[in-house]
Amino acid sequence: MKMQLTEIARALGVQVPEQWQEVTVTSVCFDSRQLKPGALFVPLLGETDGHNYLANAYEKGAVATLWQADHENYPTQLPALIVHDTLKALQRLGKYYLQKINPKIVAVTGSNGKTTTKDMIAAVLQEKYNVQKTYANFNNEIGVPLTCLSMEPNTEILVVEMGMDHFGQLDELSRLVEPDVAVITMIGEAHIEFFQTRARIADAKMEIIHGLKEDGWLIYNGDEPLLTSRCKQLDNQQATFGLSDTNTLWAKDIISQATQTHFKTAGWFEEEFMIPMIGQYNVNNALAALCVGRKFHVKPKEMQQALAKVSLTKNRTQWLTAFNDAKILSDVYNSNPTACKEVLRAFQEVNVAGKRLVVLGDMLELGDDAAKMHADLADEIDSAKISDVYLCGELMQNLGQALQAKFAPKAIHQYAKEDKAQLASELKDNLTSADAVMLKGSHGIHLEEIVAQLV
Repeated sequence: MKMQLTEIARALGVQVPEQWQEVTVTSVCFDSRQLKPGALFVPLLGETDGHNYLANAYEKGAVATLWQADHENYPTQLPALIVHDTLKALQRLGKYYLQKINPKIVAVTGSNGKTTTKDMIAAVLQEKYNVQKTYANFNNEIGVPLTCLSMEPNTEILVVEMGMDHFGQLDELSRLVEPDVAVITMIGEAHIEFFQTRARIADAKMEIIHGLKEDGWLIYNGDEPLLTSRCKQLDNQQATFGLSDTNTLWAKDIISQATQTHFKTAGWFEEEFMIPMIGQYNVNNALAALCVGRKFHVKPKEMQQALAKVSLTKNRTQWLTAFNDAKILSDVYNSNPTACKEVLRAFQEVNVAGKRLVVLGDMLELGDDAAKMHADLADEIDSAKISDVYLCGELMQNLGQALQAKFAPKAIHQYAKEDKAQLASELKDNLTSADAVMLKGSHGIHLEEIVAQLV
């Protein structure tokens, strides 16, 4: 990005003093700690007030700032664009820049898999186009406009990940970017504490089409009745993916190994694919990416090459090496019952010379049924394939109780959230170089701290 302050002011409908009109902005940042010289600083209101960090932003090289009108002491050391609401101004500027560059937009949402699917879509499209994508998981009302503002001028397709935890959020994000293609990976239990039912989660996910262009495509998991029942009432162009042969594109002959999964496609086109990751659930993510690639006329052979070398965002079913050469499957960014069961199934089929161990952290935002949902994970844990289970958090005590009928007491290890250091230490004592350990939990439990101790 490169814009003069005059253009930014015009996009926001505000004035900039004449002496500052030639100032050039090369990036936009809301976190003064991450700011680079040449940036426009956007102070946001949250747990802390970003306006309090202007001095730090200025020291780091900010050349201008937005400033919310209800805050006194307007800056004098650098130009300030006075706006009614800094977040709304950030979103307006993001939309302006998006329309200026005018790429095709692929928007991705879903209870599970949206980050991996985003990465796969970008990889497939990069075989033919200049593509940019959401960085990490910058997928909310702040991250999406920042994704737009991070584009290079030659961007032809922008792949935007969209998250949500309440009604209206995807509506706002979809209308901001106006996607050419909208993708829904699946409907799970994420944020069910707020939504109460999976049906209401599906209703919220469907908001992604509210900004979909009139000639846009909706691509979704055709094996999910909650989606098919809603989508059949729409007039949009549609394509579906899944494992059943009723889909536009489906997978068959799936062979999942520790570090790669092979499958064949049927329906829209027939080809053999390999993805460098574990699990049947990642095949669905790949199918979504293949549908998008087909929509943008990427050849199957090109998509085959792209998926074989795709690079994923950190902590999504990521294989690492422990301090003693044991294998670590780290999937600690987030968790819910559907996702946790999928990873457990895949991990239990991995060939290991020694033991398989699992570390599970609380799954958050599950509402009144949280205790039962944790206990129900016991059905997916096979004592013949898993030697030890390490549980972290108050909710996981429910799983510990459910596992007592399947495991010897010494094989079930339970810890409070605050005792992760003890968990890591005792796990290391039990881990040999021939073993494999899987870790999964909600981000709020911070199992990445245990991963750091293991590596």
